[in-house]
Amino acid sequence: MAAVPVLIAGAGPSALVAALTLLRNDIPVRIIEKEDKYRLGQRGAGIFPRSLELYRFLDVPEVDQNAKSLRCMRTYKPGTFEHLNTFPLAQYQDPKPAFPYLNPCLLGQQTLEGILRGHLEKLSCFVETGTELRSIEQFPDHVIAHVVKKQNGEEVTEIIKAKWLIGADGAKSVVRKQLGLTFLGETREDSRSITGDIRMAGLDREYWHVFGGGSTDRIVLRPTEEVGPNGYQFIISESNIDFEKLQSNDEEVFKYIASLIPTELTFEELIWISEFRPNIRMVNKFGEGRVFVSGDAAHVHSPAGGQGLNSSVQDALNLAWKLALVQKGLAPASLLDTYTTERLPVIAEMLNITTALFNKITARSTSTEKAFERDQKLFMLGVNYRSSPIVIDEVVPPSEAVPVDAYGLIQDGSLQAGDRAPDAPGLVDVKSGEAARFFDIFRPRYHTVLIFASDAAKTSQIISKLSRYEQSVLRSIIVLPAGSWPSTQADSAAANMVLEDKDGYAYKHYLVGGDTRVVVVRPDGVVGAIVHGAEGMVRYFDGVFISRS
Repeated sequence: MAAVPVLIAGAGPSALVAALTLLRNDIPVRIIEKEDKYRLGQRGAGIFPRSLELYRFLDVPEVDQNAKSLRCMRTYKPGTFEHLNTFPLAQYQDPKPAFPYLNPCLLGQQTLEGILRGHLEKLSCFVETGTELRSIEQFPDHVIAHVVKKQNGEEVTEIIKAKWLIGADGAKSVVRKQLGLTFLGETREDSRSITGDIRMAGLDREYWHVFGGGSTDRIVLRPTEEVGPNGYQFIISESNIDFEKLQSNDEEVFKYIASLIPTELTFEELIWISEFRPNIRMVNKFGEGRVFVSGDAAHVHSPAGGQGLNSSVQDALNLAWKLALVQKGLAPASLLDTYTTERLPVIAEMLNITTALFNKITARSTSTEKAFERDQKLFMLGVNYRSSPIVIDEVVPPSEAVPVDAYGLIQDGSLQAGDRAPDAPGLVDVKSGEAARFFDIFRPRYHTVLIFASDAAKTSQIISKLSRYEQSVLRSIIVLPAGSWPSTQADSAAANMVLEDKDGYAYKHYLVGGDTRVVVVRPDGVVGAIVHGAEGMVRYFDGVFISRS
């Protein structure tokens, strides 16, 4: 019987991010995928700013390097090739010091998954394709997974013993069904779409083209180089055509698309096509015992707004850093309960948002520009866990906090525990003199303890209290105001790093005045605590870690 600390079923973005986060935390994993080959297709191509931040924390720069900016959308007068309107899907914004990523971008899911697999392979972890999870048995200290592998045309059974199991195995999740989790919601049988990737010539590549709408089918064509020269991703909505007929014959697809676009086209290749009926569903909880679900296994919905893949990635990181601490024996198993506590409200609100967007897109009375209009809430920079039982805020206690929804708002000057931790460039490492910024320090391997103080000598008690916890999962950073300097070498040596806030962004973004303040940033880049000193910091860590004292 094979044994592994964590078994992950599925090989989509949620599964891959969970695996990478665990591996970055030195937790071995196996990741299995029932399909023999990786899925083709752009699928969920939208990457939102919060996801770009998380990929940076995970040291996956290729996502930002390869993603493309959004093109403007162009609509046409019905039945003609006459331009009707040209508009941006989202207005471009210049990055800000606190928000280095403020613009959504595009990267096909096929490309994204390849990038993430490449990072897993550098850590000697390879997706095991053709390996299907059939059933699980859960025990107090382990999980037994029964899997079937396809080898040389034969099915070979294997039993895997794992300490933990993550089901990221899609909307038809075996893991979710085995756990008996509810998956309540609805299926929109009267609304369906056809999507895929195609190579063709005849349209310019400067715009997203939108033909039809109103009383006819609408087709959206997005130029993309990821599927080869003259590549496009297409989405046909509100279609009553015979999908079985289309799926069986490429020429039928070409003929149908040509009927929707009033100009001469040259079709080269149909790469992939699929039918989609909106399912709007979510689980009642994100796990039970030693087994968890994430991504489409936990929630499915309309693709409107591009929140699905991005939410799935955030599921994975939220779960994986907690699971790593528990597996290492550094945190109690009860920490894993907060995975459901924190993610459930976010996903519930996300389903409301995407359903409203889908209704707007499919409404015959809504103009195309209004239908595709997107606001900053979708950037996910306001997603927060302010109501989480493990976050602590001594500056804005719960009794004084202004209620916000789980998706929050992008705001400067309102930081509370449970919010996304802002970036701060313009820092200088006192010891080396090198430039630094917070987003180059935050990582999923450790909590970052930011100690804001006018004098490093005032931090000794705080640093001393940190010694009761495992040092490999902590980084202590003294942040001095501009013009300050450590008073003694001993005080500066006690911390992992001493930074001077030369440009003032750290003190500004973290709302620090003249008093000493401690801000604990969790491995997922969320503010876990904002406290006045050592006592509050200890209270936070005692709620997360198992104390060694």
